[in-house]
Amino acid sequence: MESKPGEVFMADVKRSYVLRDWLEGRINGIQASMLLGVSYRHALRLRRKFEREGLKGILRRKRGRKAVSEEIKREICRLYDEVYQRRLNIMHFKDKLEEVHGIRLSYEKIRQILIENGLHEVRKKRRKFRKRRQRMPKRGMLVQMDTSEHEWIEGLGRWCLISAIDDASGEVLYAQFEEKDTAFANMEVIKRIIKKHGIFHALYVDRASHFKTTRRGGLWYDVDEEQGDTNIEKCLSELGITLIPAYSPQAKGRIERSFGTFQGRLINELWIRGIKDYDEANRFLKEEFIPWYNERFALKVEESVFRPLPEGIDLELVFTKRTTRRVNKDNTIKFYGQTIQLLPTKMKLNFLRAKVEVRWSSKGRFWILYKGKVIFKGKLSRNNKLLKKEKKIDSILKERAYH
Repeated sequence: MESKPGEVFMADVKRSYVLRDWLEGRINGIQASMLLGVSYRHALRLRRKFEREGLKGILRRKRGRKAVSEEIKREICRLYDEVYQRRLNIMHFKDKLEEVHGIRLSYEKIRQILIENGLHEVRKKRRKFRKRRQRMPKRGMLVQMDTSEHEWIEGLGRWCLISAIDDASGEVLYAQFEEKDTAFANMEVIKRIIKKHGIFHALYVDRASHFKTTRRGGLWYDVDEEQGDTNIEKCLSELGITLIPAYSPQAKGRIERSFGTFQGRLINELWIRGIKDYDEANRFLKEEFIPWYNERFALKVEESVFRPLPEGIDLELVFTKRTTRRVNKDNTIKFYGQTIQLLPTKMKLNFLRAKVEVRWSSKGRFWILYKGKVIFKGKLSRNNKLLKKEKKIDSILKERAYH
């Protein structure tokens, strides 16, 4: 039997006493949550309701169980078995029943129906107890970024999903599918975050070679470029962003858990929609899946330390690979097999024997800088032999990594 509206139970009276003591400062929030037997976050929700509506706002209702007809049970089993081919996890299937088929039942009820009809196997999970790191208090303080390599679309091979989430809110700030997990691909994701949200304080990543140089001794021991900062470190340093390398997958727990949801949901959503290529998958990911994910799972964190990009900073120039060259006696340098003639500038009439920095982007654009100022812009030819050779080597190394 469902209780009558407004019926008060002893538990509700107890709640009101505890919440009143909290409001009047006789106990604190942690003590109140312990006395109420709920989480601190839920205790805050109860307090807000009690402040707005008094005792009426925290009344609980006892609800009787509603029987599910055999017809509904058969339809649920048919949908799970024939339409969704037993691919979806129960929570995902529950959402589809509500959104697409208008069937609203609890998670446990659906689980029991599927178990009774032999469509779901009960698995005992070994419980793991691990203390989670406390979230940052403000958005933009820490961004976690990682890559999940998976066959996201059946039959199209393994691709990389590069994703970044805000540590405070768990919001997916940006994500995209890439054929390879390269420095340029990761730069693109960071650049998109800054364009959309602003500059953040720190980036938390794994120790992949495009983020952090870890080689010591051996063949690379005395090679300055290999032992110095990576290109991504230089880009971030230019914007005042700190790079924090993680020493274990557990350290990046929040983004690892988000990938669990992506692999459980996103793969099947792509299958349900009949998406057959990664370009279309990227559109669906950005326009539909990420907004849904953030609405469903992200926390509302009001305070933010994201700061706008200062005027005069060109992100295309910042997020580049970099090297140095010594200018030849004829005022030229060699780059990717091309000879580049440096012309006189207001800064300097000739650059004979000067040390210049060369930066280049994934699209073949390059810049030459002297003392931080651009003195030349250009673009590499698509038929550049060295560029083609480098891409071929990358492809071979990537294929080797799969086996």
